[in-house]
Amino acid sequence: MARQPPPPWVHAAFLLCLLSLGGAIEIPMDPSIQNELTQPPTITKQSVKDHIVDPRDNILIECEAKGNPAPSFHWTRNSRFFNIAKDPRVSMRRRSGTLVIDFRSGGRPEEYEGEYQCFARNKFGTALSNRIRLQVSKSPLWPKENLDPVVVQEGAPLTLQCNPPPGLPSPVIFWMSSSMEPITQDKRVSQGHNGDLYFSNVMLQDMQTDYSCNARFHFTHTIQQKNPFTLKVLTNHPYNDSSLRNHPDMYSARGVAERTPSFMYPQGTASSQMVLRGMDLLLECIASGVPTPDIAWYKKGGDLPSDKAKFENFNKALRITNVSEEDSGEYFCLASNKMGSIRHTISVRVKAAPYWLDEPKNLILAPGEDGRLVCRANGNPKPTVQWMVNGEPLQSAPPNPNREVAGDTIIFRDTQISSRAVYQCNTSNEHGYLLANAFVSVLDVPPRMLSPRNQLIRVILYNRTRLDCPFFGSPIPTLRWFKNGQGSNLDGGNYHVYENGSLEIKMIRKEDQGIYTCVATNILGKAENQVRLEVKDPTRIYRMPEDQVAKRGTTVQLECRVKHDPSLKLTVSWLKDDEPLYIGNRMKKEDDSLTIFGVAERDQGSYTCVASTELDQDLAKAYLTVLADQATPTNRLAALPKGRPDRPRDLELTDLAERSVRLTWIPGDDNNSPITDYVVQFEEDQFQPGVWHDHSKYPGSVNSAVLRLSPYVNYQFRVIAVNEVGSSHPSLPSERYRTSGAPPESNPGDVKGEGTRKNNMEITWTPMNATSAFGPNLRYIVKWRRRETREAWNNVTVWGSRYVVGQTPVYVPYEIRVQAENDFGKGPEPESVIGYSGEDYPRAAPTEVKVRVMNSTAISLQWNRVYPDTVQGQLREYRAYYWRESSLLKNLWVSQKRQQASFPGDRLRGVVSRLFPYSNYKLEMVVVNGRGDGPRSETKEFTTPEGVPSAPRRFRVRQPNLETINLEWDHPEHPNGIMTGYTLKYVAFNGTKVGKQIVENFSPNQTKFTVQRTDPVSRYRFTLSARTQVGSGEAVTEESPAPPNEAYTNNQADIATQGWFIGLMCAIALLVLILLIVCFIKRSRGGKYPVREKKDVPLGPEDPKEEDGSFDYSDEDNKPLQGSQTSLDGTIKQQESDDSLVDYGEGGEGQFNEDGSFIGQYTVKKDKEETEGNESSEATSPVNAIYSLA
Repeated sequence: MARQPPPPWVHAAFLLCLLSLGGAIEIPMDPSIQNELTQPPTITKQSVKDHIVDPRDNILIECEAKGNPAPSFHWTRNSRFFNIAKDPRVSMRRRSGTLVIDFRSGGRPEEYEGEYQCFARNKFGTALSNRIRLQVSKSPLWPKENLDPVVVQEGAPLTLQCNPPPGLPSPVIFWMSSSMEPITQDKRVSQGHNGDLYFSNVMLQDMQTDYSCNARFHFTHTIQQKNPFTLKVLTNHPYNDSSLRNHPDMYSARGVAERTPSFMYPQGTASSQMVLRGMDLLLECIASGVPTPDIAWYKKGGDLPSDKAKFENFNKALRITNVSEEDSGEYFCLASNKMGSIRHTISVRVKAAPYWLDEPKNLILAPGEDGRLVCRANGNPKPTVQWMVNGEPLQSAPPNPNREVAGDTIIFRDTQISSRAVYQCNTSNEHGYLLANAFVSVLDVPPRMLSPRNQLIRVILYNRTRLDCPFFGSPIPTLRWFKNGQGSNLDGGNYHVYENGSLEIKMIRKEDQGIYTCVATNILGKAENQVRLEVKDPTRIYRMPEDQVAKRGTTVQLECRVKHDPSLKLTVSWLKDDEPLYIGNRMKKEDDSLTIFGVAERDQGSYTCVASTELDQDLAKAYLTVLADQATPTNRLAALPKGRPDRPRDLELTDLAERSVRLTWIPGDDNNSPITDYVVQFEEDQFQPGVWHDHSKYPGSVNSAVLRLSPYVNYQFRVIAVNEVGSSHPSLPSERYRTSGAPPESNPGDVKGEGTRKNNMEITWTPMNATSAFGPNLRYIVKWRRRETREAWNNVTVWGSRYVVGQTPVYVPYEIRVQAENDFGKGPEPESVIGYSGEDYPRAAPTEVKVRVMNSTAISLQWNRVYPDTVQGQLREYRAYYWRESSLLKNLWVSQKRQQASFPGDRLRGVVSRLFPYSNYKLEMVVVNGRGDGPRSETKEFTTPEGVPSAPRRFRVRQPNLETINLEWDHPEHPNGIMTGYTLKYVAFNGTKVGKQIVENFSPNQTKFTVQRTDPVSRYRFTLSARTQVGSGEAVTEESPAPPNEAYTNNQADIATQGWFIGLMCAIALLVLILLIVCFIKRSRGGKYPVREKKDVPLGPEDPKEEDGSFDYSDEDNKPLQGSQTSLDGTIKQQESDDSLVDYGEGGEGQFNEDGSFIGQYTVKKDKEETEGNESSEATSPVNAIYSLA
């Protein structure tokens, strides 16, 4: 049989693979290059595809292009040549293709409407603009109409239609009254996207204004107003009582019948909508009902895109910005009030105008080179691709044997000067088109240098630098670098040449100084440039300022001695507290020091010396502490504060050996705090020059140590002193000491072998550092072989830290060894490490999957394990994918989002929990390895039994007055079964007092309840839960609002329970009790009277008080009796000896007030004096009782 030729796509794919190896030439931005090189035209500016213009202005259609030579322009209108010269109103701007249509001398702009396209042409090709559709803006007048009053029943829905005149572009619609007052909008009254005004239910107050639709036109900046609508509302409650607007049940208060929601827009239960990719999707649902319905939005099978979705118009509109294909699907809006709910499903289809996947780019080639133009776009439906050349279809263009078209790609082979042209790619579908220009330019340009000649580059020793040599040529030249005219090309080792021609020197040494020459060569010639490199010594501060403590008024000098390259200009500046230091009259700055005269407290702080040249800088910092004037202490350590130690100095290397050296140093001042440790650091100049590493640590009592060294390291040491305050500045470095080389004594660690693809294995390790390299040219010998076959070792030498083994079987164990080697020899034989090649997806699914329902929210799974060879990798886990297919409750929407449960390791059973009760589920199982999921098992279906419901939603407690409490709630979000009712438990409480709990049971349809208060002061705590046949679900708890006086009651209750208040009350009660006891005892004892020999002699003030001196009785007002004197201590002294009124009531000398109280002086009977003179009669008032206690 004859051999069949391969299909065309195979040939095209092969060519594309070959051509992908080449690259086009990039033109540098250098103006001299841009101006000299010939170039086909390129469109740089054009008007938008849909170009709408203001009829009052001149028309401007933009088209600008560049090229060399400069392009000429012409236009087509409606696909025909547009002769500009024949129309006096039309002109073209100079050096541009922009059209200007002038109407100052008359004319109608509408006559120029149509489709325009610009052509820019020079001798190398023609570029095209987009097809520009020119339209003149229109703002037609509103048709005149007489509108009768709209009669509507209160509570009924109403739509006021706007029907604006069709404008270009569409006008902006808004509603106002005829008096130009904006119409207040809310969730009951709102404007739809089509401009109509919707009333979910009409209320009597809607008659208070009229309604006029207004259209604002963009270009003319005019507003047109439609004749206003007036409303006549029929009502059962003719009085528009404003107090009813805030009534909790406004509609029933006005006699408006409540009704379930229904949709005003869109109509019916389902609709569809198409939107283009990248545009905004606007979904709208407007519903009527009493009370006004709430609108909620959902997407079937998933969530709304939170980053792009936003709600508008009081949740009646859902806007999703920048729509993409994943936003297609079914959306539904749910309108609900307390009477019920209704939903409308909107099927959204996302189409797409063409958009670029790979836009063609300008192609610049050298003669004989290959190249390609790719024009790849996507869209929905799939767009078609049409190629043109210089504005003509490719099929009608002259044949070109060097050009081949393969679908969306044009392939060029062995291009010549005659191949120059501009190609157009037009990709289109029913929703739009894309047009792109890309020219093919063939250049033969000898090499040119783009940088100034003989540049001088100065760089600091041991730094990294890059020498630039920008060049251009066609074909692309090859570039080589030479030093000092030598014939060897510089690349590799300490040098690296980049594709753009730059030469990088990784670490500058003295011997790198010289003249570097870069040479660019192609078949047309060569060009060269030179760069002179000078190596400068680094700037270093070798005597740094030290921390100082100074008394106020003294002089301080901070040293800063610098070593620098003498050919560079040195600048020394100072910072104080990291800010530039102002050198005042008290300061003197010299080249190597800063002197401060008459130190003051404000001079305290950190001082930084900055030594800089135009290439580098070094800095050192010290801290100045200023002490106030005080008496000189006897103890020196007490006089000065402790500080960090001064740096060690005079480092010396002795006893030099192959693997050791003795380092000796002189300690610095300890600054009143003994040195506890010395830290020795080292630096090497091969792997990490300039980086210091800790070497060893020694006690503060020594100043010499033997250091163990590694082979082939150029060491330099420094020492840091440490005390309890901190660390000193590092010492100046020692001289360098290089140890001799040796083979490595260890191998790299952390060797691993892991696959990054299914057919490879990447071997990695931690590279060895400078102290373990032991010699120059450190490299690694990598060995590997299949573990089970014991085949011969494969090996390769690597200078990095990774190696990729290709063409490996899937997930096979390998033995791996990595051995270090340098120019002195190999390291020890390494241990073998087991690694694995890359994993592939598992080939088998778990079988015999069994599902057992455990309860309403959990199931147990059991399956058979897969064969190990089908895992094709490391078995990570078995994974179950499950989703809720539907609920057993009718009309309950559920999310079908897939969820997963993982069972790590090689297990045969597991439990899936947190399921929704009373639902139908589907489940699939997969095997998971490091690559991903395997095939899915047979789909299993199961049903979860009924469970307890979730908590009722939006539980609201309102207290319209002091007699009643209104409760309202919504049905649970997840019924989890057939609802059997609600259980309400409530209890009254006041402070810490709690009443008896009351339980109420309701039907499943009841969502409100009124509680009659029995106590206007107490609050109520309500607990509500929903029930199914299984039992009660999660409860929600709310409390009634606090009555106005509860704050005071709470304060009383709070104070009454405070410990300090109880203690205070107990102390007061105890004090009152003591006072009562004292008063009782005093009254029980009776009064005492002095007995004297001469009873007629009065007791004068001069008589001394006897030990048992007597006191008067006082009246109720605590007034002294007649003839008595008040003593200093508040008691009343008697002039005469008195007795009780009980015994001497017959005396006629006493006086009484009008109220019958006795106010006179008691009379004394002689026969009583002798018999009762020794008795004490001391009745006191409460005040006197307190005095007596005192």
